[in-house]
Amino acid sequence: MTKLSVNINKIATLRNARGGNVPDVIKAAIDCEKFGAQGITIHPRPDERHIKRQDVYELKKVVTTEFNIEGYPGNDFIKMVLSVKPEQVTLVPDAPDQQTSNHGWNTRPHKTFLTDVIKEFKSNGIRTSIFIDPDIRNIECAAEIGTDRIELYTEPYATLYPVDKEKAIEPFVVAANLAKQLGLGINAGHDLSAENLSYLHNKIPWLMEVSIGHALISDALYQGLENTIRVYLNCLT
Repeated sequence: MTKLSVNINKIATLRNARGGNVPDVIKAAIDCEKFGAQGITIHPRPDERHIKRQDVYELKKVVTTEFNIEGYPGNDFIKMVLSVKPEQVTLVPDAPDQQTSNHGWNTRPHKTFLTDVIKEFKSNGIRTSIFIDPDIRNIECAAEIGTDRIELYTEPYATLYPVDKEKAIEPFVVAANLAKQLGLGINAGHDLSAENLSYLHNKIPWLMEVSIGHALISDALYQGLENTIRVYLNCLT
């Protein structure tokens, strides 16, 4: 079964646009779980432009499914994750001022760094995942690093899907097969939507988790959060 983890960053973005606490990020997370989501994902950034540091600690108190924290493993991020102890940490190679994640790790030049960081998280009982492009060499190195999972960066798939879905999925199937052979768990995320999610899941049915935020929250503006989560869950059956 592929789990749906809802990324609630966009809820926080909307809240921060006016200040105050509307919409309520904590309530949104609780509602996502109530409506069937099997996880909550957040990506706190140093400038707190969406998820704030305090949100991380408040969410830890209420998330009852799987709590997944994404981010670049700088010193402050590492300390925060170790204090919160989510079920999963997903390491991304974002610069501090980056608008959104737009590439995965080049794992070989960062092998020693990632190995040390992952070892620290795993020694504290936190499952690790590396955000990665569907590149054979990077996936082989990810296995050597010792991560539990990889998260395939799916924007290239989503971009090409409307034009040629078979061509779009091909490198991801190759990558997912290799990761499976290497004993890595496989997550996926970025620009996945109700339009392209079913095809991805059908071609890679052993995906363990998809993390979806922007498209899902955007759809919820028209369809409501409960109905939208139901639609996305149906894409994974």
